[in-house]
Amino acid sequence: MASLNKVLLIGNLTKDPELRYTPNGTAVTNLRIAVNRKFKDRTGELKEDTCFVTVTAWDKQAEICNQYLHKGRAVFVEGILQSRSWETNDGQKRSTIDVRAERIQFLGPSKAEGGQGAPGEAGAKDTNEPQDEVISPEDIAWEE
Repeated sequence: MASLNKVLLIGNLTKDPELRYTPNGTAVTNLRIAVNRKFKDRTGELKEDTCFVTVTAWDKQAEICNQYLHKGRAVFVEGILQSRSWETNDGQKRSTIDVRAERIQFLGPSKAEGGQGAPGEAGAKDTNEPQDEVISPEDIAWEE
């Protein structure tokens, strides 16, 4: 029986990353991205659909994403689907499926360099910011 769990996404951040640390000090950040799809409906009319996806990055990758990514920035994400379940304080069971990032590539110029940042936002040019930075699984010490 064969099995494959692989996700490839290109989208734009809908908000700034949220960096936090686990009790043992491991960095983790959530990226919320919007992935757009254009298609023609049965009548031939052009439609657009947006899918909102939560991407989780860990360790060094989480810290780099928090440092350089901002709302509006385009990213390429390669990862796997992961499901999580939990119980709320009032006893309700909840579950979600999100993407665990294996690789994140920053696409295009940042808003600080005249790219497509959030509307009305601007920033000082950061000459130390990587362009099309690739963070590969070999750069990350994964923790389950």
